[in-house]
Amino acid sequence: MKLSKHALRKLTIFCAALLQSCTSPAPAPDWFEMKIIGLNDYHGHLESPGSFAENTATPFANRTPVGGADMLAAHVARIKSRNALNVVVGAGDFVGASPLVSGLFHDEPSVETLNRIGLEFVAVGNHEFDKGWRELLRLQKGGCKMQDGVLDAHSCKGTEVGTPVPFEGAKFQWLAANVFNKASGETILPAYAVKHFRDVPIAFVGMTLKGTPAIVSPEGIGELEFRDEAQTINALMPQLRAQGIDAVVVLLHEGGVQSGSLQDINGCEGDLKGSPVAQIVARLDDAVDLVISGHTHAAYRCRLPNAVGRAIPVTSAGAYGRVLTDIDVRIDRKSRDIMHVHAVNRLVARNEAELPADSAVASIVAAYQRLAAPIANRVIGSVAADVTSARVDGACNMTAGSMIADAQIDAAAAQGRADIAFMNGGGVRHPGLVFRQSGSEGDGSVTYAEAFAMQPFGNSLVTMTLTAQGIKEVLEEQFAGCGGQSPSATRILLPSRGFSFTWNGAAACGSRISDARLEVNGKTEILVDPSGRLPQPDASYRVTVNSYLASGGDGFSTFVKGRDRTGGPQDIDALVGYLQKFKLPNSPYKVSKGDGLGQGARIRRIGDSRVCPAGADTNP
Repeated sequence: MKLSKHALRKLTIFCAALLQSCTSPAPAPDWFEMKIIGLNDYHGHLESPGSFAENTATPFANRTPVGGADMLAAHVARIKSRNALNVVVGAGDFVGASPLVSGLFHDEPSVETLNRIGLEFVAVGNHEFDKGWRELLRLQKGGCKMQDGVLDAHSCKGTEVGTPVPFEGAKFQWLAANVFNKASGETILPAYAVKHFRDVPIAFVGMTLKGTPAIVSPEGIGELEFRDEAQTINALMPQLRAQGIDAVVVLLHEGGVQSGSLQDINGCEGDLKGSPVAQIVARLDDAVDLVISGHTHAAYRCRLPNAVGRAIPVTSAGAYGRVLTDIDVRIDRKSRDIMHVHAVNRLVARNEAELPADSAVASIVAAYQRLAAPIANRVIGSVAADVTSARVDGACNMTAGSMIADAQIDAAAAQGRADIAFMNGGGVRHPGLVFRQSGSEGDGSVTYAEAFAMQPFGNSLVTMTLTAQGIKEVLEEQFAGCGGQSPSATRILLPSRGFSFTWNGAAACGSRISDARLEVNGKTEILVDPSGRLPQPDASYRVTVNSYLASGGDGFSTFVKGRDRTGGPQDIDALVGYLQKFKLPNSPYKVSKGDGLGQGARIRRIGDSRVCPAGADTNP
């Protein structure tokens, strides 16, 4: 019978202890403890994202104000003070899809604050590639962002905020074990990093989900290959063993979500069964001792079975700097391996009187806030009620997505013919536009910062020609496992005003779309009739999407085939221009019935389900 390394180590320790007990008093334990502090999905949240609680049963009024880079630094410092042997690590998405105070400055503020928080090693996540892999390398290495040989106006602001000029780059190391340059065959960043604690080396292996190409702009990663997570980790094990490394921690930008409604940050309801992270862990070499995960923005503390059935700890700290994972690790000095792991997810509370904010980090954040304020606080429009980024019905309508699609078709039409616009749900960031305001701008007013929060990616608009047949093929690509779509996500697009369609999730792939029609100036054109047939399959239409979709993002490969492409403004500029039409004293923007409420919805569904399928907006 072949014993695993952990079973063999325990047997050896037991036998040695048994012999020792017969000859002399028990010696002091030959082990020591160190701390790993984990977080993930920071997304440039320099400011507090609001209130949070240890579980969803906590009433909103009783939740704790959390997060913010200044308090994140303070909590990290406090945890580090409890054990001089420590390391701060992360599981990806530390930049990208960030609030204006970081995103406006190309996430240089995120990197600068994380440097001072003490982050050491972090996996790449999908959002690290939002602006292409070369921009990621700039954030790693430092230097100013240039546009056509000219310094970008929002880069290298160190003189104003008190950081080095040029931009210092990350003092922590991004890790990309499964991201390879196709030409060189090498990883674009180190696969792993090693840190020694009392002469014992611990390897930290970092990687993103292999599905990254489906959820970032293909044009920014066309030269890269994203390999299978478990295969990549397992293939590294002989190399690590050859260096005498037996303690292995994986930083994985992939995760799961607890089942049930309680959602305690230290819970593991349902053991994340069927989740991507559980499937990956189930294939891992027994040498892996701990997995710190991310991507789903869910907090949990689990023990999941690996390839030999041994349960190993798997953690996630949620998102936005609201939670830290405080991990105590016991290391055997003889075997140089991890004996035991105890993890606790802790809120990054802002209201602890005995824990002041980190003043150096707070100063940097305040300086960036001052630089961003003239842009951020500018009122650009008004709304009559909330415009939400949630799916409002079982057909997957979304009022914020509909509004953005309308903004994009208006911007495209100003440059020429535009018939239909489509917006991807994952590109509409939380929370939409809220009527009730906490600032001085007044209820209903929309600021630039709020619009930017919904559209932070900097995508440009692309208008192309597609036939009716092509549009139907696009719509058929919305469903999990159909037409190249991810097998785990149904991604329903949000159409602009005047266009509507019906879908039936119970039908076969390729036959789920019917009754697609375009209404313009009182006239109706039928692209797909109620039976699913196309009266004029070769009829041409001008279709507008963002550059992410235009390059095949979210599994919509048909958009790549679009002809006669013309470029347009950035998505945020299109949205701002549209909302300016509703700036007071003009009438505020109102959600119409066709935006997904009541009769005339843009998206209709056959069947009685009132729940939009899971994964409709998978791009956390």
